[in-house]
Amino acid sequence: MSDTATLVVEIHLPLTPDTSVAEGEDPYPWIEDVSEAVAEIEESGDAFIVDEGDEFDGCYVVVITGADESTLLGIAGRLATLPGAPTGVFAMVTDDEADELGLGRRVDIS
Repeated sequence: MSDTATLVVEIHLPLTPDTSVAEGEDPYPWIEDVSEAVAEIEESGDAFIVDEGDEFDGCYVVVITGADESTLLGIAGRLATLPGAPTGVFAMVTDDEADELGLGRRVDIS
């Protein structure tokens, strides 16, 4: 990371279908809860949401910045423990100069 780059954490939530939902219903009902939590995080000023809802490499990705690494990884942990959230959540610690998603240092969350 260069001296002018801004710390960014990508939170990758695997798009694992919820097998308990009825056929024809949204197989990822937890995404709505993630969206609500992300809105609350941004409202509180704990972090700035760079991007939410990108689908990348089989994951739903939320990109956050605006705090130190520990705080951003703590937010990743909060999202990973939402009811119904899939297992296998991980974060990529990177910066705003990364050319694409998925680059940086991987941190397993759940």
